[in-house]
Amino acid sequence: MIEAQVLDTPIGPLAMLARQGVLLAAGFTTTGPQEMFERLSPELRAEGMDVTDDLGRPARAVRDYLDGDLTALDAVPVEQPGTPIRQRLLTALRQVPAGVTISYAELAERAGLPRTAARAAGSACARNLIAPFVPCHRILPSGGGYGGYYYGTPVKQWLLTHEGAPAAERLRIREH
Repeated sequence: MIEAQVLDTPIGPLAMLARQGVLLAAGFTTTGPQEMFERLSPELRAEGMDVTDDLGRPARAVRDYLDGDLTALDAVPVEQPGTPIRQRLLTALRQVPAGVTISYAELAERAGLPRTAARAAGSACARNLIAPFVPCHRILPSGGGYGGYYYGTPVKQWLLTHEGAPAAERLRIREH
């Protein structure tokens, strides 16, 4: 059975879904956990979903993150589907520390892929099921600005500001 919880945050409700302590999905949604549940694979959806008042470790990590412990989300185990290349990108993405922003090309490079794999990096971010635990909000276009974000640019801006990252309007990611 997939367990779900919705936490109120300063940027709106955060729905989280976990199975046996491993986070399978998380995202900012006004429709509750059902939206996140529908993004799971058919095999996982077949397990059903039960809404709980306390998901445990993931909920504590979110509260700690919001209270200023910017590394709290890093310790929560996560699992999401994908090809070996996507898994490498998601692993590299999870290693980008709070307050740091990098480009899609840099993410590809950190995953051991050529910088030309920036499009694959963008695709991995777009399909990320576990925000903000897998911090796709820390990836910005190399030309500046915030770029896209599944939950909207204001949420991405808030997360980056909370983490102390430089304002994207003033930031140009250096391509080396």
